[in-house]
Amino acid sequence: MSAALLMIVALVSMLIGYIFYGRYVAKKLDLDPKRTTPAHTKQDGVDYVPTKAPVLMGHHFASIAGAAPILGPIIAAVFGWIPVLIWILIGSIFLGGVHDFSSLIASIRHGGKTIGEVIEEHIGSAGKRLFLVFAWSVLVLVIAVFADAVAKVFVKEPATATASLLFIVLAIVFGLSIYRFKAPLWLSSVIGVALLFGCVVIGVRFPITQSYDVWKVVLFVYVFFAAVAPVWILLQPRDYLSSFLLYSILLAGIVGIFVANPQVTFPAFTGFQNELGYLFPILFVTVACGAISGFHSLVSAGTTAKQLNKETDAMPIGYGSMLIEGVLAVIALITAVTILQSDYSRLMTKDGGGPIGIFSSGVGGFISHLGIPREAGVTFAALAISAFALTTLDTATRLGRFMFQEFFEDLPKLTILSKNRYVGTLVTIAVAMLLTFSGTSRTLWPLFGAANQLLASIALLAITVWLAELRKNNKFVKYPMYFMFCVTLTALCFMVYKNFLARNIPLVILSIVLLGVAITLVIKANQSLRRIAQTA
Repeated sequence: MSAALLMIVALVSMLIGYIFYGRYVAKKLDLDPKRTTPAHTKQDGVDYVPTKAPVLMGHHFASIAGAAPILGPIIAAVFGWIPVLIWILIGSIFLGGVHDFSSLIASIRHGGKTIGEVIEEHIGSAGKRLFLVFAWSVLVLVIAVFADAVAKVFVKEPATATASLLFIVLAIVFGLSIYRFKAPLWLSSVIGVALLFGCVVIGVRFPITQSYDVWKVVLFVYVFFAAVAPVWILLQPRDYLSSFLLYSILLAGIVGIFVANPQVTFPAFTGFQNELGYLFPILFVTVACGAISGFHSLVSAGTTAKQLNKETDAMPIGYGSMLIEGVLAVIALITAVTILQSDYSRLMTKDGGGPIGIFSSGVGGFISHLGIPREAGVTFAALAISAFALTTLDTATRLGRFMFQEFFEDLPKLTILSKNRYVGTLVTIAVAMLLTFSGTSRTLWPLFGAANQLLASIALLAITVWLAELRKNNKFVKYPMYFMFCVTLTALCFMVYKNFLARNIPLVILSIVLLGVAITLVIKANQSLRRIAQTA
């Protein structure tokens, strides 16, 4: 089987999905370019900032992509390439894209608030509080785990640390040039991207070496300032510039695959059960961001909704970004299934470099057929992955602050918790630091996949009720919601059983708590749907 053929199938499928199903969803959501968005009505120069579509797409894409769509498909390849490829394509077009797109629209129709606000208005305040606590907890876990992961990358690849620090300085200069000095976007982008790749070159030549603990402290200090600073001066321009790294990896990977045209050596299907567990539900939880991810709804209904200039920008940003991420997931899958199965097993070990090592080596090999030295290609891919992980880290911190503030906004005596962005950020980071320095984040990581997908289920549930309240057709979100609840609840049940046998009581308790949150929200949502049906 030719890898180039798999790439063609993926690209054609995503293009057709965007043109036809994307437009279908846009029509159902009744987009109106003349309807004023919260970025204009609530403009404050900090969180609510009207943003040009290319810049906002760069922020959104870099935030949702991260390293997850690379890791998930490579890990899931143990089931064989056919089930993973099918799920990436179907999931991206009919579930993930719809989830991200509709979450963005639901948020701007509710003043740029989170999905928790949608839940409060249509399901109840208790449901909102449950969601906010759950979502904030997941974000704290994301911050802890990604800080741990990025610090390890900085220790292992000091060049990445240098490049990342230079990215931050470059982003600030870029933001000032666009918003304060009114420099043309195209000119700033050309110069910014050139300097971005210059940062990579400088990083390779002048690596900064520090200990693991030092880098963790540096990262937490950075994300604090990234979460409280105006989005236009750091978060938005850094993500925009970093997205060009991702675009470069995508383009180089696709062209490299066509030129090299490696053969798929992996089995098409290895069986319904392996060391990961059963194909259902483990495959769907493992691929995660490559098909659908609850974290995306937090980005769509968090930072992105507050910067959307007009509603029609939501289709390329919300739906289109997910499909592009699906293409990245297919490239990651190809890097895994074009090596021998025995080599895959060896490389998946800690000493073998794991999924990131497989992706970097694979992309580097594809790029080498374009006349670029293999070593340079491997280094570039590794640096790009670390940059994506950092964008997820700082976006998750800002989102955690949003969730924290929103939880206390109805309590007038606690305005310091609802209005003061410094307090919310400090509390969020403090808990994440506690998890990271205690090592608990690594223990909790197995829960992240199920918790992430459960977030997607809950977001789709909230949107289903919202559309029902408006008397609109909600089947395009309702059926994906049913499927995702089946996946996540089954996965959590397996997790409770597996960890009970392993006597891992903390994971058993957390899994049961997640089940309780999900079931409670389903019951409350069902009550709302019955009420809506009775008044129709």
